[in-house]
Amino acid sequence: MKHIRLFSAVLFLGLALLFAAIAPAFAADPVFPPGVRVGMVPLVGLTPARTFAGFETEDQGVKVLVAELPPEAYGEVMNALKASPATASVKPESIETAAGMAYYTTETAKNGTSVVRRYSMILSGGTFSGYVAVQVPENASKIYTDEAIRQMFASAAIRKEVPVEEQLGLMPFRVSELSDFKNVRTLTPGAAVLLADGNETSGFEVAPFMVIGMMGSVPTLPEDRGRFAEQAATSIPGVRNGRLTMSEPVRIDGMPGYETRLDATTGKDNTPITVVQWLRFGGGQNSLRIIGSAPREQWVKAFPRFRAVRDGVQPR
Repeated sequence: MKHIRLFSAVLFLGLALLFAAIAPAFAADPVFPPGVRVGMVPLVGLTPARTFAGFETEDQGVKVLVAELPPEAYGEVMNALKASPATASVKPESIETAAGMAYYTTETAKNGTSVVRRYSMILSGGTFSGYVAVQVPENASKIYTDEAIRQMFASAAIRKEVPVEEQLGLMPFRVSELSDFKNVRTLTPGAAVLLADGNETSGFEVAPFMVIGMMGSVPTLPEDRGRFAEQAATSIPGVRNGRLTMSEPVRIDGMPGYETRLDATTGKDNTPITVVQWLRFGGGQNSLRIIGSAPREQWVKAFPRFRAVRDGVQPR
């Protein structure tokens, strides 16, 4: 009986040590960089990056960039792999992740005079493609090995939505009024945000939407603001056959601004739309740009919502 009790105790201790060793792997949850729907379990030593969406080591030598790409990017990689899997100079490898099948590449490259190991992975998020890029300098390659990076890639996960507060908290301006827009989507983390009634499946242009962001340039002279505003309005992506219907100076929250409107078409069905653009100057070398677009027949109801959002945007 004494031998049996001793064996049981040793077995119990062994199992306890085993579970203690593997528990962190099961307990670790994916970490999602602010504003991004792609996350993963970062390797030991990687913490949220300070200047980009992703992770990095304390010395910023190892970098993990996490981003979102258009949905067709994932399909293009798959098609290229099927078309010529043997001829690619850097051949993608498949990997099963928590988000589904993904593809990644590995290569040795130069960063200036330093040798680095680079990894890229793409996966499908349904309405978008997730992208992860990793750079490991040679002096860290014994810790961040190919197998370690592969394990991190395998932990990749997708979240359906990014909390609205998290997205807006990244912006260099405050948005206090959303005017009942159904969807909020970061276009450029920390720079631009989309408010929309439509979604990525139905398309944003078929319903009212707004884009709020910063422009990194302003006219030097106040008398050039009108021309600057008109050029900006007629170059809005996705807007075709634009015809200016109004462009005049306005005051926005006590600051000098410009309001420009145009009638145009958009989308694959050439939907007739009316667009308003507000530029607010007075912020040094940057200007706040607010765009509102609505199908022509919805313009009358949409415009007061656009104005309400505009009046609720404040600098931080």
